[in-house]
Amino acid sequence: MRVREWDPRTASAAEIRSLVETVNAVLAADLPDDPAWVDGQVREYLAETMPGERRLSWVAEDDRLPEGESEIFAHISMLLLGDIGVLEVLVRPSLRRRGLGRQLVAVAARRAYHEGFSTIGVEAIGGTPAIAFYESLGFEREYVETRSVLTLSSMDWPSLTVMANGIGAGYSVEFHPGGPPDHLLEAYAQAKLEAQDDDDDLDLAPRSSDPQRLRDSLDTLHKRGLTPYIVLAVHDDTGVVAGLTEVVVPAHHPERADQYDTIVVRDHRGYGIDRAIKARMLFELRSAEPGLREVQTWNAQHNESMLKVNAELGYQADRDWYEYGADVAQLVQSLESID
Repeated sequence: MRVREWDPRTASAAEIRSLVETVNAVLAADLPDDPAWVDGQVREYLAETMPGERRLSWVAEDDRLPEGESEIFAHISMLLLGDIGVLEVLVRPSLRRRGLGRQLVAVAARRAYHEGFSTIGVEAIGGTPAIAFYESLGFEREYVETRSVLTLSSMDWPSLTVMANGIGAGYSVEFHPGGPPDHLLEAYAQAKLEAQDDDDDLDLAPRSSDPQRLRDSLDTLHKRGLTPYIVLAVHDDTGVVAGLTEVVVPAHHPERADQYDTIVVRDHRGYGIDRAIKARMLFELRSAEPGLREVQTWNAQHNESMLKVNAELGYQADRDWYEYGADVAQLVQSLESID
């Protein structure tokens, strides 16, 4: 087995196909109800990052074949942002429990240490071997949220119409495929900034909370093959973005969309905005993405109001997702002692 640093930009088409096969083997074992990946802009999805961020990757492959022609058995990527490195680790189920995942984490941790990063974070999915794996390496659980999935074919569309029209007087609901228009970017960023102040998670995927970062974020989404859809509630008298909801349809699993932020600004809560904009979004997705079958969302367990809205819309709780963190220096030391 050979471990080497790997760049998706220069990887061969065969390597990308092999990586997709590994992803799908992991999904079949750990998340059998999730849609399989297709090779839709996977290279771009793995390569593109926001300005000021970097992503490093390594693969484990069959060392009997030349680089670029071998089968990829495991992959680790590390997104470097701020003072944290965010890991994603994939090991084919048939090769687990052989130390391969630990070897890959050690390689990434040493790089993070040498580049001056202080913390490594990772998401681990409840009910999968990842929980025991990361805890055995010394990662500590920092945050938990619940994933819920909505199946569009089971929607009660007449009831959804009532929800979409149930917003209080004085607000206009707008649909913006591709992202918010320029004249609303400042107000949009302000709404995102307020929500960022309300959060207590590890910030493994920080929000864009200023206009230029929003532009960069939208540009990066498109480059990665992620098509964003936005529904806004705008306060008629002030032009303030009172609420927003974002859904992204990935090219690599286009049958299941990802819900990103849903935010209602504090001064505008209690007017049915959250329910109305999320219901409107589902109608827009049905028209804009006829191949879409499901939408998945994640919510903190203490966010009872949003969990209630999601349940009314038809989301079904799936499983818990955990964010773990580790001190880089301590992680490097512990991995070296294990080795």
